[in-house]
Amino acid sequence: MPRATCLHDADMTHADIAAIVVSYQSAETIDDCLLHLRGAECVGAIRVVDNGSDDGTMEIVQRHATRDPRVHFIANPDNPGFAVACNQGAEDLPHANGTRWLAFVNPDCLVEIRTLAKLRAHAIASGREVLLGADLVDETGERDAAARRRDPDFGAMLASLRRGDTPSGAQLGVPMDDGQALQPVDAVSGALMVMPRELFERLGGFDTGYRLHAEDLDLCRRAREAGALVAVANDVRVVHIRGVSSRSRPLFVEWHKHRGLWRYFGKFEATRRSVFTRCAVFAAIWGRFPFATLRALARK
Repeated sequence: MPRATCLHDADMTHADIAAIVVSYQSAETIDDCLLHLRGAECVGAIRVVDNGSDDGTMEIVQRHATRDPRVHFIANPDNPGFAVACNQGAEDLPHANGTRWLAFVNPDCLVEIRTLAKLRAHAIASGREVLLGADLVDETGERDAAARRRDPDFGAMLASLRRGDTPSGAQLGVPMDDGQALQPVDAVSGALMVMPRELFERLGGFDTGYRLHAEDLDLCRRAREAGALVAVANDVRVVHIRGVSSRSRPLFVEWHKHRGLWRYFGKFEATRRSVFTRCAVFAAIWGRFPFATLRALARK
């Protein structure tokens, strides 16, 4: 496949975007994902970090690597987690290769030819450091609520507990604002993130204390605290086939999702709360765990 250039960006003619893909049991989608990335404009490097897949994922990745010198892979013998693998992919990029932008792309996301170049162009036009997401939709066109999120509202979790409701926490999704090309939000989905490499390195990358889930909320919050804009490019739509790898291990996924939320609370909120409130939040988060697990098992 010929390498796509940046033909629509007269002032940015070299491929300076590095795409990082973390795979786990992703044989169902990784081929399409890499085909799309290899055909995308301005992509100068592709790093695939596999977390111990045994479903044929690595064989597919190896085929792409033999056909395209931009594709390198790291095969972890086990699953150290999403955050660790993302950082591995970023660290594998030599600074001499000129990749000034990082795009973290899930193996079940299918970027179009202009997707990453348009996100980068939005970031540059903003005139400041930006962590950007896109308008994520499933195969039917239904929007993914995780594309636009607010910070977790632990007060709402406690309120649901006091009402005797099933502890579900606050709904984090934010409606799309059609009037804004770049819609500021508290957090975007880790399924697709584009940001300057310099910002990522200054933040220290993803927090590896998270195994799965909430690491994107954490990175977005730290980016905002560092003065960056976190926003969604509403005019950039990407198909995200959700849950392909997580369906095989629903208990594992739900456990780490709740563990991640508790870590997030401890890192950003706990020191400002009373002991009673901290205990109540613990009860709200882990009280939700069995219900969420049962729902996940039922879906499987």
